[in-house]
Amino acid sequence: MNQAQDLSLVHKMVSEFFPEYSAAEAWEKYKLTDDQIEFFNENGYLHNIKILEESQVDQLNNELAEITDPNHPKHHLFYEFHSNESEDPNATLFHSLGHWRVTPGFHDVLWSPAFVVAACQLLGGKAVRFWHDQLFCKPAHHGGVVAWHQDYSYWTRTSPMQHLTCWIGLDDATTDNGCLHYIPKSHKWNLLDKTSLAGDMDGLSKFLTEEQAKQYDKKVAIEMKKGHGSFHHPLMVHGSYENRSPISRRAFVLNVFADGTTSNTNEELLKGVPVITKGNKMEGQFFPLLFDPKDI
Repeated sequence: MNQAQDLSLVHKMVSEFFPEYSAAEAWEKYKLTDDQIEFFNENGYLHNIKILEESQVDQLNNELAEITDPNHPKHHLFYEFHSNESEDPNATLFHSLGHWRVTPGFHDVLWSPAFVVAACQLLGGKAVRFWHDQLFCKPAHHGGVVAWHQDYSYWTRTSPMQHLTCWIGLDDATTDNGCLHYIPKSHKWNLLDKTSLAGDMDGLSKFLTEEQAKQYDKKVAIEMKKGHGSFHHPLMVHGSYENRSPISRRAFVLNVFADGTTSNTNEELLKGVPVITKGNKMEGQFFPLLFDPKDI
């Protein structure tokens, strides 16, 4: 593999990060149970799904340490890169998009069999196409928040709403170090105004109805071991609190949508990505097909 290559040009695994399975083998080994799918549909999330082995987590953390350097030779391939996106000068939140183009592990994890099979099921059995990735890293002692929000409030430039998010920990995630929190069943709410992602933790609260405000107080902490993932609906209200613990909280996110999703804008969908005009299908170099149930 050419180390200088933009890995978005390769729509399959480029390393031996995962064993190779046929679609049928992956489905049989990693498919969710009916109870898990029912829980997701009722509550808007499903957590504690093992995606990675410890050795794979270690590799991704090594790659993460390399790509957080703004002088990395492939730095120009990021869609976004924020050494600190926090609005609090005493807190730090590293946030980036586009690292799948940079290193083999973060590229190949898109094709994780446990991830793509679950994503297909939670999208109602539809083929899974990649949208974009994210890194959210909170250092020990002074990690910043990710404010309460709904993912689709940032994604209305694509339609229809048939998206899915998977959050995967690169450290054990606890309430002490700023784990993900959900408001169960909030995926049944309306689309709310978007907030500043790294700003006021409770900025979303001013948009809530009285009934929604009651549910808002019933938030659930999603504590998980590293290498495990949590899937959520695009309208799911979620966020994560600051990290004042002595342990870092590193995580990455894989965002996907069902094949057939179209652009809803005539502007750039992601920085540096050629425009897909409104009404045209999201596909091509930057939006690869990850799993098609027709191949089972």
